[in-house]
Amino acid sequence: MTHEFPRMTGSAFAPDWFETMAVNASAAERRAATLTTRRTVKKEFQAAWLARAITCIDLTTLAGDDTAGRVQRLCAKARAPLRGDLMAALGLDQLTVGAVCVYPTMVSHAVRALEGSGIPVASVATGFPAGLTPLPLRLAEIRYAVEQGAAEIDIVITRELVLTGKWQALYDEIRQMREACGPAHMKAILATGDLKTLTNVYKASMVAMQAGSDFIKTSTGKEDVNATLPVSLTMVRALRDFRERTGQWVGFKPAGGLKTAKDAMNWLVLMKEEADVRWTMPDLFRIGASSMLGDIERQLEHYVTGRYSAANRHALA
Repeated sequence: MTHEFPRMTGSAFAPDWFETMAVNASAAERRAATLTTRRTVKKEFQAAWLARAITCIDLTTLAGDDTAGRVQRLCAKARAPLRGDLMAALGLDQLTVGAVCVYPTMVSHAVRALEGSGIPVASVATGFPAGLTPLPLRLAEIRYAVEQGAAEIDIVITRELVLTGKWQALYDEIRQMREACGPAHMKAILATGDLKTLTNVYKASMVAMQAGSDFIKTSTGKEDVNATLPVSLTMVRALRDFRERTGQWVGFKPAGGLKTAKDAMNWLVLMKEEADVRWTMPDLFRIGASSMLGDIERQLEHYVTGRYSAANRHALA
């Protein structure tokens, strides 16, 4: 998979773009609730959307007991996310996930397993998930992952800088991370469950984009609260505002707690309704997930056969 859009250049630090912003949490929650009830997608249209969702998945393993073998099995699933009979029934001749996301020490295993597939390897870095190691070590970890072959780097921001309103410091830190990524695309994980308010989420989103992030991402998956629709709505409106100001297309990645085909549909509806259908393509939209793929495959088998299969017929890795 290639990135259609160039690396983001970001902008100069411009606090006037966000410092007076205040997000109405109740209104955001009401709007998010209507997104999943006002629109329904059924039958062949739902199947098509679920196939699109597969292409947007960052198939992920971020466990303390990850091994080369586990990563290789995950990469095999990334290359062939649907069984051959389902591919044929759906009229698909090629389908892969958006990327495979692993820890830095697992990058080389993933790169070898995905050779020739066109699937990029994404690596978390910068002291994931807390991001509280010294900045020089975080920058060194980014450079290590890129040297190992990662084409995408998922960095974590310092939440303290958001909670204390140190926006210039946050901008400067992310800018250094962006430079350390070199040619790799950078996704800035905001860890929104730690940011306390939707206003903080909006401001952190804008600073991350000004600093040159190619994507903004909701969560590490390790916080108590991960991706939610109100948070995602706030971030999508921030990236829409950033595009209106700069003309730059910044991607969006919800992650953490997204497990079902219904979740995939809900977030695709959010992108289409609040942004643009162009933001439902894998170079601008990713879903950080692992078990979601198995449920999508079950739903597609139901569409093809009219029957639900056991989950163990759709092994992930």
